Amino acid sequence: MNKINILVVEDDEEINGLISKTLIKEGYNVTKALDGKSALEKYNKKEFQMVILDIMLPIIDGMEVMRRIREKSMIPIVILSAKGEETDRIIGLGLGADDYMVKPFSVAELIARIKAQLRRYMYFNNSNENKENQIVSCGDLTFDLDKILVSKKGQPIDLTAKEIGILKLFITNPNKIFTKAQIFNTVWGEEYIGDSNTVMVHIRRLRNKIEDNPNDPKYILTVWGIGYKLGSVK
Repeated sequence: MNKINILVVEDDEEINGLISKTLIKEGYNVTKALDGKSALEKYNKKEFQMVILDIMLPIIDGMEVMRRIREKSMIPIVILSAKGEETDRIIGLGLGADDYMVKPFSVAELIARIKAQLRRYMYFNNSNENKENQIVSCGDLTFDLDKILVSKKGQPIDLTAKEIGILKLFITNPNKIFTKAQIFNTVWGEEYIGDSNTVMVHIRRLRNKIEDNPNDPKYILTVWGIGYKLGSVK
């Protein structure tokens, strides 16, 4: 298997160098960028499997960089930010980030989170490698697993990375009931620590986007006392 390519976008040269050097020691290929403009230029010239992204960047800010990347790809994006307020985290995650770390941070923890996100990403993509036009349908929903596109009655649905991960887990395992822990471990790529609210919030948001009536769902059903399953929608 080829090495994983990671783009590190951080305008502080010392922090960028520290992260990059550590990732190289872990066996990854690393490309560095010190501003948003060069980050996008480098991203468009090479295939990356992950982006480590500072928010406060010169020329083009990190949020705009993330928005442009999300137009083309669902690769994991880990935000680095000096802003630790809950609203900043919500905005960053809502715009498509997969994880959010506040400066100053532990490099060891960052590496652990990177590995967790890459495990999730590779889990969802390895099975589809070298396959074309793999499309799964469920009722009015259509999920193009190759292009990572979801539509309902032919109309595209804008989903976040986590929502796509959850829906893909269900739609590719139509007969399986998943506990909240199993969903979290697979989609977030981290160990479940008993906080069911995170999964419930994302399930609710996903239902709001794909269900005709989110209060009476037919695609993602609740199995009381156990978890969730895909509905038998014809």
